[in-house]
Amino acid sequence: MKLIVGLGNPGIEYQFTPHNIGFLAVDRIAEQCGARVANRRCRSLTASTTFAGHAVVLAKPETWMNLSGMAVRELVEKWEADPVQDLIVIYDELDLPLGGMRIRQRGGSAGHNGMESILGALGTDEFLRIRLGIGPERKPADGARYVLAPFRKAQYAVVDEMLERTAAAVKVVLENGPGAAMNRFNQEPGAPEN
Repeated sequence: MKLIVGLGNPGIEYQFTPHNIGFLAVDRIAEQCGARVANRRCRSLTASTTFAGHAVVLAKPETWMNLSGMAVRELVEKWEADPVQDLIVIYDELDLPLGGMRIRQRGGSAGHNGMESILGALGTDEFLRIRLGIGPERKPADGARYVLAPFRKAQYAVVDEMLERTAAAVKVVLENGPGAAMNRFNQEPGAPEN
């Protein structure tokens, strides 16, 4: 069983904000599977489905971003998942340009509170993470305000394309492994795929 966890904040007012790109990515994968992420388990909205030939649990923690680790630890324990082999966490990255993507198999939080919570709760940094770029062209004066404000209409097309690429990246991870996904997707937005 693979756990695919997208990070975000619960509540309609946060639904289409940069900080919720992880939730949006999980919803896009669910849409492709014909699933709905609506079951309440382990302090998360979840769906059990099949993606790229693998049994997966899609999850959106409802603990608020800064406490994501509580939900992720419960999910890992419930499904007896090995974080190194079975966990994929998808979240926003302000330091990457909008539409950018970086896949890593380990590492620190780079100041992301949701990731900091997960690292503390799991006691390891050895799990796959997909960081989705939400950074504007110019660095915002107030990063917290920017990540919690809705996407602008001019950004919708880039966000939609990034969500499609994220679903494709998760598929490659499941079918061919993290190395293949990193080789194909760790590039600037708009660059031709390898």
